[in-house]
Amino acid sequence: MSSAGTANIGVVGLAVMGSNLARNLASREGNTVAVFNRSYEKTETLVTEHPEAGFIPAKTYEEFAASLQKPRTAIIMVKAGRPTDAVIESLMEVFEPGDIIVDGGNAYFPDTIRREKAVRETGINFVGAGISGGEEGALLGPSIMPGGSDESWVTLGPILKSIAAVAEGEPCVTHVGHDGAGHFVKMVHNGIEYADMQLIAEAYDLIRRGTGKSPAEIAEIFAEWNRGELESYLIEITAEVLRQIDAETGKPLVDVIVDQAGAKGTGAWTVQTALSLGVPVSGIAEATFARSLSSHPEQRAAAASLPGPDEAFTVADQDAFIEDVRQALYASKIVAYSQGFDEIRAGAAEYNWQIDLGAVSKIWRAGCIIRAQFLNRIADAYAAEPELPALLTAPYFADALSRGQAAWRRVVIAAAQAGIPAPAFSSSLSYYDGIRADRLPAALVQGQRDFFGAHTYKRIDKEGTFHTLWSGDRSEIEAEDTH
Repeated sequence: MSSAGTANIGVVGLAVMGSNLARNLASREGNTVAVFNRSYEKTETLVTEHPEAGFIPAKTYEEFAASLQKPRTAIIMVKAGRPTDAVIESLMEVFEPGDIIVDGGNAYFPDTIRREKAVRETGINFVGAGISGGEEGALLGPSIMPGGSDESWVTLGPILKSIAAVAEGEPCVTHVGHDGAGHFVKMVHNGIEYADMQLIAEAYDLIRRGTGKSPAEIAEIFAEWNRGELESYLIEITAEVLRQIDAETGKPLVDVIVDQAGAKGTGAWTVQTALSLGVPVSGIAEATFARSLSSHPEQRAAAASLPGPDEAFTVADQDAFIEDVRQALYASKIVAYSQGFDEIRAGAAEYNWQIDLGAVSKIWRAGCIIRAQFLNRIADAYAAEPELPALLTAPYFADALSRGQAAWRRVVIAAAQAGIPAPAFSSSLSYYDGIRADRLPAALVQGQRDFFGAHTYKRIDKEGTFHTLWSGDRSEIEAEDTH
């Protein structure tokens, strides 16, 4: 039975993520946690298995609301979409103006904007909070990216700081911005994660095919890389995955896993949103498409007989090649993050969010999937120049790209000549060359557009907008900009 008004925080939805988050909250001094699940059986199981947590269980939404101190604060941890809407509606029936509903799921940020607007009209605060770190992070300390109103942050901030991961003494949580800002930043975080994972997979594939080393031997290479500038959670777990032996067959586990990568949609959202904002995120896009390609076995089977290079891929100097791959991985990683931060900046401008890019990089330093030593350098870059036009132009990263570009080019050339797909490496290098180019072939594209659609163009030698009368005497006239 609920105890009236004694819990300072509640959790709705007690699957693994919700249960772990509730346990995390309960383990921190000052928190008393109310818990509710549509199926009371899950609530009972959690309370019974963790008596130390002092959970306050509720069988109904009314009981749940009654057990919370005012302003009531509840974190929803249910499936995105209709289940989330259903829980919000139920909570709105028992909550009052000033109370706070937090969606901690992987919601699509336009849904969060819509929900925040609808809930705000009742006087209740709605917060979309991105939570990264998986099941372990939820239990031990995630990286948290909350949006919502300034008013809600007053109450919610201390609670979230109590459970967040800590990096160099700082909790990995900040008030990202209003309405959908938190879920937007979490979406881009996941997009960068897609790119990071694909780049690591391409590095593994190139080393394995080029050197013939076993997964266990490549695991040692990744473990060594994890002691340097590539130090990160994803590099660390890559070594663990490559070391794993399948108990049933005795083979490396990576060799018995079907080579079709799944996706939950956040990578696609990142790319779709970037397209609508006009921001190139080619590394993230290629990583997302690589998963899609892997998941079409019927097409791959049909294409298996298509011709490839005549000669087998062999590497003469294995150590030099492995070092080239390491440098290419680091350079491509810089591009992925630079593109991701470009998208966050563009999203902030489009939706009128005041997002501190340096603060975002800091809250990703621990708890989240893309946590890495590298993120300190990003924080430093934005501290030195808050209006940095592109992350890869910051002195530290520009120097790293300068040092690594020769190796990066050799790796992309080797992959192309060997017939080994390396879409994230290749597209990242193309982006780098595109953004640093003195002149791009976009001039020809504009000429083509003007020819078939009278879309106009600008000139390098004078002000104004122009159109050539292609179907007439081909003279040039001033025109209204249709871009």
